[in-house]
Amino acid sequence: MNFKFEFGDLFKIPNILCYIRILLVPLFLYIFFTAAEPKDYYIATSVVMISGATDFLDGQIARKFNMVTDLGKLIDPIADKLMQLAMVVALTYKISYMYILVILFVLKECVTSVVGFIVLKTVKRRLNGAKWYGKVCTAVLYAVMLILVAFPYVDLVFQRCLLIICAAVLIMAFIMYVRLYIIMVLDAVKERNDKVLY
Repeated sequence: MNFKFEFGDLFKIPNILCYIRILLVPLFLYIFFTAAEPKDYYIATSVVMISGATDFLDGQIARKFNMVTDLGKLIDPIADKLMQLAMVVALTYKISYMYILVILFVLKECVTSVVGFIVLKTVKRRLNGAKWYGKVCTAVLYAVMLILVAFPYVDLVFQRCLLIICAAVLIMAFIMYVRLYIIMVLDAVKERNDKVLY
């Protein structure tokens, strides 16, 4: 259950890819906010797609070459959330009602992070990576955000349909994660000690 860190973990390829993804966040924001014509938005979209590609690669490399580390498990979701947050916050300046999605996103991340930390400290149980509903949420969020970043002035009705879809998967993932944390606590109360990773 303890966090294991070795100096060499800093230089493993999957973790280096995570650093690159983190550095792509300010690059995306700069390109998006200084965009003057449609091609600039396409470039901003390309930065997000590169970030997504490195996300896929670091996971594949880590598993295939046995480079999974606790450091990687920590910074990988941080890199994901930073880019997601950058996109939704940036889009609030272009798209009405985007602020609702920002509130949902921040609420989901803050609550699940705090609850996860409390569960870890009190009953010594934690999640073993992202669950399918978390991955679906991430995929839908990225897809919707990519469309809106590339075409920020798309039809208003279409924008709102995309926002509703995004909000729905965010709420679903939030409920599913809270449900899992409740199961973890109940298992601990009932002294079911067959697993501590979920």
